[in-house]
Amino acid sequence: MTMQILKAGGIWLLFIPLGIVNGTVREKILNPLLGERTALPLSGVTLAVLIFAVTALLIPSLGPLRPSRYWLIGGAWLVLTVFFEFFFGRVVMGHSWARLLEAYNVATGNLWVAVLLVIAVSPSLAARLRGIC
Repeated sequence: MTMQILKAGGIWLLFIPLGIVNGTVREKILNPLLGERTALPLSGVTLAVLIFAVTALLIPSLGPLRPSRYWLIGGAWLVLTVFFEFFFGRVVMGHSWARLLEAYNVATGNLWVAVLLVIAVSPSLAARLRGIC
């Protein structure tokens, strides 16, 4: 079980560079080409797809688990992601709480809430699609 926890944590760690690269592409390429109004939701969809693809590719490395374990992994990934987002944003980047909370405003085209939902459901959905649960 300890190895499965480490592997699940390793999969989650891959989301960090995915998010950084995705954000960099949005800021440096998509915003100038398409404008922020289009680039922001496109970036959210892209990140969600990338996260699910990585999860679907790597979820078999955890081995077969009970369905509840995949939901537990998704919940842990969700908590880790939100914690990392606020810790890194506040402590490392020095962003205000208001700026950090802007990501949760879907009215502005930010799909971060959808990305978080994908993070939470990806282990269970990927395991089902891969036939290991």
